[in-house]
Amino acid sequence: MAHRIVILGGGYAGVTAANRLARRLDGADVTLVNERATFVERVRLHQVAAGESIALQPLGQRLRPDVTVVVARAGGIDLERREVVLDGDAASDAGRLPYDTLVYALGSHAAPAPDDAVTLATVDDAWRVRDRVGELAAEHGTVAVVGGGLTGIEAATELAERYPAACVRMVSDVDPGAWLSHRAQRHLRRVFARLGIEVVRGSVTDVRGGAVRLTDGRAVGAGLTLACTGFAVPSLAAGAGLAVDDTGRIRVDGTLRSVSHPHVYAVGDAAVPELPNGRSFRMACATALPMSAVTGTAIADRLAERKPASLRFRYVNQCISLGRRNGVIQAVDGDDRPHRMILTGRAAASYKEAVVRGASWFSAHPGPYRPARTVSM
Repeated sequence: MAHRIVILGGGYAGVTAANRLARRLDGADVTLVNERATFVERVRLHQVAAGESIALQPLGQRLRPDVTVVVARAGGIDLERREVVLDGDAASDAGRLPYDTLVYALGSHAAPAPDDAVTLATVDDAWRVRDRVGELAAEHGTVAVVGGGLTGIEAATELAERYPAACVRMVSDVDPGAWLSHRAQRHLRRVFARLGIEVVRGSVTDVRGGAVRLTDGRAVGAGLTLACTGFAVPSLAAGAGLAVDDTGRIRVDGTLRSVSHPHVYAVGDAAVPELPNGRSFRMACATALPMSAVTGTAIADRLAERKPASLRFRYVNQCISLGRRNGVIQAVDGDDRPHRMILTGRAAASYKEAVVRGASWFSAHPGPYRPARTVSM
Protein backbone atom coordinates (compact mmCIF):
# COMPACT_ATOMS: atom_id res chain seq x y z
CA MET A 1 0.00 0.00 0.00
CA ALA A 2 1.25 3.49 -0.85
CA HIS A 3 2.27 5.72 2.03
CA ARG A 4 -0.67 8.04 2.77
CA ILE A 5 0.18 11.69 3.42
CA VAL A 6 -2.61 14.09 4.33
CA ILE A 7 -1.98 17.86 4.37
CA LEU A 8 -4.42 20.12 6.19
CA GLY A 9 -4.62 23.61 4.68
CA GLY A 10 -4.32 25.00 1.17
CA GLY A 11 -2.45 28.23 1.79
CA TYR A 12 1.18 29.00 0.99
CA ALA A 13 2.47 26.41 3.48
CA GLY A 14 0.13 23.58 2.52
CA VAL A 15 0.55 24.00 -1.24
CA THR A 16 4.34 24.18 -0.94
CA ALA A 17 4.48 21.06 1.22
CA ALA A 18 2.16 19.12 -1.10
CA ASN A 19 4.17 19.94 -4.21
CA ARG A 20 7.49 19.15 -2.54
CA LEU A 21 6.20 15.82 -1.25
CA ALA A 22 4.63 14.80 -4.54
CA ARG A 23 7.87 15.63 -6.34
CA ARG A 24 10.12 13.79 -3.88
CA LEU A 25 7.97 10.70 -3.27
CA ASP A 26 7.12 8.58 -6.29
CA GLY A 27 4.06 6.45 -5.63
CA ALA A 28 3.01 8.18 -2.40
CA ASP A 29 -0.65 9.01 -1.90
CA VAL A 30 -0.65 12.78 -1.25
CA THR A 31 -3.96 14.43 -0.32
CA LEU A 32 -4.55 18.09 0.49
CA VAL A 33 -7.64 19.07 2.52
CA ASN A 34 -8.92 22.64 2.32
CA GLU A 35 -12.23 24.36 3.09
CA ARG A 36 -12.42 26.01 -0.30
CA ALA A 37 -11.38 24.90 -3.77
CA THR A 38 -9.39 28.07 -4.46
CA PHE A 39 -5.98 29.37 -3.47
CA VAL A 40 -6.08 32.82 -1.88
CA GLU A 41 -3.05 35.12 -1.86
CA ARG A 42 -3.62 36.23 1.69
CA VAL A 43 -0.90 38.87 1.52
CA ARG A 44 -3.06 40.72 -1.04
CA LEU A 45 -6.23 40.96 1.06
CA HIS A 46 -5.68 44.66 1.79
CA GLN A 47 -5.71 45.24 -1.96
CA VAL A 48 -8.98 43.32 -2.30
CA ALA A 49 -10.48 45.35 0.57
CA ALA A 50 -9.61 48.53 -1.32
CA GLY A 51 -11.46 47.35 -4.42
CA GLU A 52 -8.72 45.74 -6.48
CA SER A 53 -9.70 42.61 -8.37
CA ILE A 54 -7.48 39.63 -7.49
CA ALA A 55 -7.90 36.35 -9.34
CA LEU A 56 -8.75 33.35 -7.17
CA GLN A 57 -6.92 30.35 -8.60
CA PRO A 58 -8.31 26.80 -8.38
CA LEU A 59 -6.12 24.80 -6.02
CA GLY A 60 -5.80 22.05 -8.60
CA GLN A 61 -3.99 24.40 -10.97
CA ARG A 62 -1.30 25.08 -8.36
CA LEU A 63 -0.62 21.46 -7.47
CA ARG A 64 1.13 18.58 -9.14
CA PRO A 65 -1.22 16.18 -10.94
CA ASP A 66 -0.60 13.40 -8.42
CA VAL A 67 -1.97 15.46 -5.51
CA THR A 68 -5.63 14.88 -4.64
CA VAL A 69 -7.59 17.88 -3.36
CA VAL A 70 -10.42 17.24 -0.89
CA VAL A 71 -12.68 20.26 -0.41
CA ALA A 72 -13.86 19.92 3.17
CA ARG A 73 -13.33 21.31 6.66
CA ALA A 74 -11.16 19.37 9.07
CA GLY A 75 -13.29 19.06 12.19
CA GLY A 76 -10.91 16.93 14.24
CA ILE A 77 -7.83 14.72 14.33
CA ASP A 78 -7.83 11.21 15.79
CA LEU A 79 -4.15 10.77 16.62
CA GLU A 80 -4.54 7.21 17.87
CA ARG A 81 -6.32 5.94 14.75
CA ARG A 82 -4.39 8.33 12.49
CA GLU A 83 -7.47 9.80 10.89
CA VAL A 84 -8.69 13.28 10.06
CA VAL A 85 -12.35 13.83 10.86
CA LEU A 86 -13.96 15.83 8.06
CA ASP A 87 -16.77 18.34 8.66
CA GLY A 88 -17.04 17.29 12.29
CA ASP A 89 -18.62 13.95 11.30
CA ALA A 90 -17.01 11.77 13.95
CA ALA A 91 -19.60 9.01 13.68
CA SER A 92 -19.26 8.24 9.98
CA ASP A 93 -16.38 6.34 8.41
CA ALA A 94 -17.09 8.28 5.21
CA GLY A 95 -16.20 11.45 7.10
CA ARG A 96 -12.79 10.13 8.11
CA LEU A 97 -9.61 10.39 6.09
CA PRO A 98 -6.84 7.95 7.16
CA TYR A 99 -3.18 8.92 6.99
CA ASP A 100 0.25 7.52 7.71
CA THR A 101 1.83 10.99 7.91
CA LEU A 102 -0.05 14.20 8.65
CA VAL A 103 1.15 17.70 7.72
CA TYR A 104 -0.70 20.40 9.67
CA ALA A 105 -0.74 23.66 7.69
CA LEU A 106 -3.99 25.29 8.78
CA GLY A 107 -2.35 28.66 9.32
CA SER A 108 -4.02 31.34 11.42
CA HIS A 109 -7.20 33.36 11.63
CA ALA A 110 -7.99 36.83 12.93
CA ALA A 111 -7.77 37.37 16.66
CA PRO A 112 -11.13 37.87 18.39
CA ALA A 113 -12.66 41.26 17.59
CA PRO A 114 -15.75 43.20 18.72
CA ASP A 115 -19.00 42.19 17.03
CA ASP A 116 -19.36 45.54 15.25
CA ALA A 117 -15.86 45.37 13.74
CA VAL A 118 -14.75 43.61 10.56
CA THR A 119 -11.50 41.62 10.43
CA LEU A 120 -9.18 41.15 7.47
CA ALA A 121 -8.03 37.53 7.55
CA THR A 122 -10.05 35.90 4.74
CA VAL A 123 -11.14 36.85 1.25
CA ASP A 124 -14.73 37.00 2.52
CA ASP A 125 -13.61 39.61 5.08
CA ALA A 126 -11.94 41.59 2.31
CA TRP A 127 -15.06 41.51 0.16
CA ARG A 128 -17.16 42.80 3.06
CA VAL A 129 -14.78 45.70 3.60
CA ARG A 130 -14.70 46.46 -0.15
CA ASP A 131 -18.49 46.63 -0.37
CA ARG A 132 -18.84 48.92 2.65
CA VAL A 133 -15.91 51.26 2.10
CA GLY A 134 -17.12 52.25 -1.36
CA GLU A 135 -20.38 53.44 0.15
CA LEU A 136 -18.56 55.32 2.90
CA ALA A 137 -16.29 57.08 0.44
CA ALA A 138 -19.31 58.34 -1.50
CA GLU A 139 -20.68 59.73 1.77
CA HIS A 140 -17.28 61.13 2.88
CA GLY A 141 -17.53 58.76 5.82
CA THR A 142 -14.91 57.47 8.24
CA VAL A 143 -13.03 54.17 8.41
CA ALA A 144 -11.27 53.32 11.66
CA VAL A 145 -8.43 50.81 11.42
CA VAL A 146 -7.67 49.35 14.85
CA GLY A 147 -4.10 48.15 15.22
CA GLY A 148 -0.73 49.63 14.29
CA GLY A 149 0.88 46.42 13.05
CA LEU A 150 1.65 45.28 9.53
CA THR A 151 -1.93 44.39 8.55
CA GLY A 152 -3.30 47.66 9.89
CA ILE A 153 -0.65 49.76 8.18
CA GLU A 154 -1.15 48.13 4.78
CA ALA A 155 -4.94 48.29 5.05
CA ALA A 156 -5.04 51.92 6.15
CA THR A 157 -2.68 53.17 3.43
CA GLU A 158 -4.35 51.11 0.71
CA LEU A 159 -7.81 52.42 1.64
CA ALA A 160 -6.65 56.03 2.00
CA GLU A 161 -4.91 55.96 -1.38
CA ARG A 162 -7.83 54.35 -3.22
CA TYR A 163 -10.56 56.41 -1.50
CA PRO A 164 -9.22 59.93 -0.78
CA ALA A 165 -12.78 61.14 -0.10
CA ALA A 166 -13.02 58.85 2.92
CA CYS A 167 -11.54 59.75 6.29
CA VAL A 168 -9.17 56.98 7.44
CA ARG A 169 -8.18 56.87 11.10
CA MET A 170 -5.78 54.43 12.73
CA VAL A 171 -6.43 53.63 16.38
CA SER A 172 -3.51 52.00 18.16
CA ASP A 173 -2.03 51.78 21.64
CA VAL A 174 1.47 51.95 20.11
CA ASP A 175 3.02 54.03 17.35
CA PRO A 176 2.33 52.45 13.93
CA GLY A 177 5.34 50.39 12.88
CA ALA A 178 6.94 50.74 16.31
CA TRP A 179 9.17 47.69 15.62
CA LEU A 180 10.78 49.36 12.58
CA SER A 181 13.92 51.50 12.53
CA HIS A 182 13.61 55.23 13.22
CA ARG A 183 14.16 56.01 9.53
CA ALA A 184 11.37 53.64 8.49
CA GLN A 185 9.02 55.10 11.10
CA ARG A 186 9.71 58.62 9.84
CA HIS A 187 8.89 57.55 6.29
CA LEU A 188 5.70 55.92 7.55
CA ARG A 189 4.63 59.16 9.27
CA ARG A 190 5.27 61.14 6.10
CA VAL A 191 3.15 58.75 4.03
CA PHE A 192 0.35 58.87 6.62
CA ALA A 193 0.41 62.68 6.55
CA ARG A 194 0.32 62.79 2.74
CA LEU A 195 -2.60 60.35 2.60
CA GLY A 196 -4.46 62.16 5.38
CA ILE A 197 -4.46 59.23 7.80
CA GLU A 198 -5.10 60.39 11.34
CA VAL A 199 -3.45 58.38 14.14
CA VAL A 200 -5.35 58.15 17.43
CA ARG A 201 -3.32 56.73 20.33
CA GLY A 202 -5.26 54.67 22.84
CA SER A 203 -6.44 51.23 23.91
CA VAL A 204 -9.77 50.03 22.55
CA THR A 205 -12.42 48.67 24.89
CA ASP A 206 -15.36 48.27 22.52
CA VAL A 207 -16.81 49.03 19.10
CA ARG A 208 -20.50 49.94 19.07
CA GLY A 209 -22.91 52.61 17.99
CA GLY A 210 -20.72 53.74 15.10
CA ALA A 211 -17.77 54.50 17.36
CA VAL A 212 -14.53 52.96 18.65
CA ARG A 213 -14.49 53.44 22.42
CA LEU A 214 -11.20 53.83 24.29
CA THR A 215 -10.22 53.07 27.87
CA ASP A 216 -9.84 56.77 28.68
CA GLY A 217 -13.47 57.45 27.76
CA ARG A 218 -12.90 58.89 24.30
CA ALA A 219 -14.99 57.72 21.35
CA VAL A 220 -13.67 57.72 17.79
CA GLY A 221 -16.48 57.91 15.25
CA ALA A 222 -16.42 55.42 12.39
CA GLY A 223 -18.88 54.21 9.78
CA LEU A 224 -16.71 51.10 9.44
CA THR A 225 -14.24 49.65 11.94
CA LEU A 226 -11.56 47.32 10.63
CA ALA A 227 -9.95 45.23 13.40
CA CYS A 228 -6.31 44.43 12.57
CA THR A 229 -5.20 43.39 16.03
CA GLY A 230 -3.29 40.22 15.28
CA PHE A 231 -3.82 36.58 14.49
CA ALA A 232 -4.55 33.39 16.39
CA VAL A 233 -4.27 29.73 15.43
CA PRO A 234 -7.10 27.17 15.27
CA SER A 235 -7.76 25.08 18.38
CA LEU A 236 -7.77 21.83 16.39
CA ALA A 237 -4.19 20.87 17.29
CA ALA A 238 -4.55 21.46 21.01
CA GLY A 239 -7.93 19.72 21.04
CA ALA A 240 -6.43 16.65 19.39
CA GLY A 241 -3.73 16.35 22.05
CA LEU A 242 -0.68 17.58 20.15
CA ALA A 243 1.99 19.38 22.16
CA VAL A 244 1.44 23.13 21.70
CA ASP A 245 2.80 26.35 23.19
CA ASP A 246 0.72 28.80 25.21
CA THR A 247 -0.74 30.30 22.01
CA GLY A 248 -1.83 26.93 20.59
CA ARG A 249 0.95 26.63 17.99
CA ILE A 250 2.28 23.11 17.51
CA ARG A 251 5.73 22.54 19.01
CA VAL A 252 8.02 20.98 16.42
CA ASP A 253 11.70 20.07 16.12
CA GLY A 254 14.17 21.31 13.52
CA THR A 255 12.63 19.11 10.82
CA LEU A 256 9.15 20.47 11.66
CA ARG A 257 8.04 17.18 13.21
CA SER A 258 5.79 17.30 16.27
CA VAL A 259 7.72 16.81 19.50
CA SER A 260 4.86 14.68 20.87
CA HIS A 261 3.64 12.72 17.83
CA PRO A 262 6.34 11.71 15.30
CA HIS A 263 3.86 10.96 12.50
CA VAL A 264 2.66 14.60 12.54
CA TYR A 265 4.47 17.59 11.02
CA ALA A 266 3.42 21.22 11.28
CA VAL A 267 4.36 24.19 9.11
CA GLY A 268 3.45 27.84 8.70
CA ASP A 269 1.65 30.06 11.21
CA ALA A 270 0.40 27.15 13.33
CA ALA A 271 3.90 25.76 14.06
CA VAL A 272 6.60 26.92 16.45
CA PRO A 273 10.02 25.31 15.82
CA GLU A 274 12.33 24.72 18.76
CA LEU A 275 15.32 26.71 17.48
CA PRO A 276 18.74 26.80 19.18
CA ASN A 277 18.60 30.54 19.98
CA GLY A 278 15.11 30.29 21.46
CA ARG A 279 13.48 32.76 19.07
CA SER A 280 10.12 32.09 17.43
CA PHE A 281 9.10 32.82 13.86
CA ARG A 282 6.72 35.60 12.96
CA MET A 283 3.62 34.56 11.06
CA ALA A 284 4.46 35.23 7.41
CA CYS A 285 4.79 33.48 4.08
CA ALA A 286 8.50 34.35 4.35
CA THR A 287 8.75 31.71 7.10
CA ALA A 288 5.99 29.36 5.91
CA LEU A 289 7.60 28.65 2.53
CA PRO A 290 11.01 27.45 3.77
CA MET A 291 9.39 25.52 6.62
CA SER A 292 7.19 23.65 4.16
CA ALA A 293 10.03 22.90 1.78
CA VAL A 294 12.13 21.47 4.63
CA THR A 295 9.19 19.37 5.84
CA GLY A 296 8.61 17.82 2.43
CA THR A 297 12.26 16.89 2.16
CA ALA A 298 12.42 15.59 5.75
CA ILE A 299 9.44 13.27 5.29
CA ALA A 300 10.90 11.91 2.05
CA ASP A 301 14.28 11.37 3.71
CA ARG A 302 12.83 9.52 6.69
CA LEU A 303 10.76 7.25 4.46
CA ALA A 304 13.95 6.44 2.53
CA GLU A 305 15.75 5.84 5.86
CA ARG A 306 18.01 8.85 5.37
CA LYS A 307 18.81 11.37 8.10
CA PRO A 308 16.85 14.56 7.39
CA ALA A 309 18.41 17.99 7.54
CA SER A 310 17.06 20.55 10.00
CA LEU A 311 15.66 23.94 9.10
CA ARG A 312 18.25 26.68 8.65
CA PHE A 313 16.70 30.10 8.34
CA ARG A 314 17.66 33.73 8.75
CA TYR A 315 15.63 36.85 8.08
CA VAL A 316 16.68 39.37 5.43
CA ASN A 317 14.05 42.10 5.38
CA GLN A 318 10.47 43.09 6.10
CA CYS A 319 8.38 44.29 3.17
CA ILE A 320 5.48 46.70 3.74
CA SER A 321 3.31 48.17 1.02
CA LEU A 322 1.95 51.68 1.58
CA GLY A 323 -0.59 51.75 -1.20
CA ARG A 324 0.21 50.83 -4.80
CA ARG A 325 2.85 53.53 -5.31
CA ASN A 326 4.82 53.51 -2.09
CA GLY A 327 6.30 51.16 0.45
CA VAL A 328 9.11 50.56 2.90
CA ILE A 329 11.57 47.68 2.83
CA GLN A 330 13.24 47.34 6.22
CA ALA A 331 16.58 45.52 6.26
CA VAL A 332 16.93 43.23 9.30
CA ASP A 333 19.54 40.93 10.75
CA GLY A 334 19.15 37.17 10.91
CA ASP A 335 17.07 37.41 14.09
CA ASP A 336 14.67 39.98 12.58
CA ARG A 337 16.11 43.05 14.30
CA PRO A 338 15.94 46.19 12.11
CA HIS A 339 19.01 47.76 10.53
CA ARG A 340 19.24 51.44 9.67
CA MET A 341 19.10 50.66 5.94
CA ILE A 342 15.69 50.97 4.26
CA LEU A 343 14.25 51.26 0.77
CA THR A 344 11.23 53.51 0.23
CA GLY A 345 8.91 54.96 -2.40
CA ARG A 346 8.08 53.41 -5.77
CA ALA A 347 11.19 51.22 -5.69
CA ALA A 348 9.98 49.69 -2.42
CA ALA A 349 6.48 49.17 -3.85
CA SER A 350 7.98 47.36 -6.86
CA TYR A 351 10.20 45.27 -4.59
CA LYS A 352 7.23 44.24 -2.43
CA GLU A 353 5.22 43.28 -5.52
CA ALA A 354 8.11 41.14 -6.75
CA VAL A 355 8.29 39.39 -3.38
CA VAL A 356 4.56 38.66 -3.40
CA ARG A 357 4.73 37.27 -6.93
CA GLY A 358 7.78 35.24 -5.97
CA ALA A 359 6.02 33.70 -2.98
CA SER A 360 3.10 32.65 -5.17
CA TRP A 361 5.45 31.16 -7.77
CA PHE A 362 7.55 29.30 -5.20
CA SER A 363 4.55 27.62 -3.60
CA ALA A 364 3.52 26.14 -6.95
CA HIS A 365 7.01 25.36 -8.26
CA PRO A 366 7.91 23.27 -10.19
CA GLY A 367 5.37 23.68 -12.97
CA PRO A 368 3.41 24.00 -15.14
CA TYR A 369 1.05 21.25 -14.06
CA ARG A 370 -2.13 19.62 -15.21
CA PRO A 371 -5.03 20.24 -12.82
CA ALA A 372 -5.01 17.96 -9.80
CA ARG A 373 -7.97 15.72 -9.05
CA THR A 374 -10.52 17.45 -6.82
CA VAL A 375 -13.06 15.76 -4.56
CA SER A 376 -15.82 17.63 -2.68
CA MET A 377 -16.90 16.17 0.66
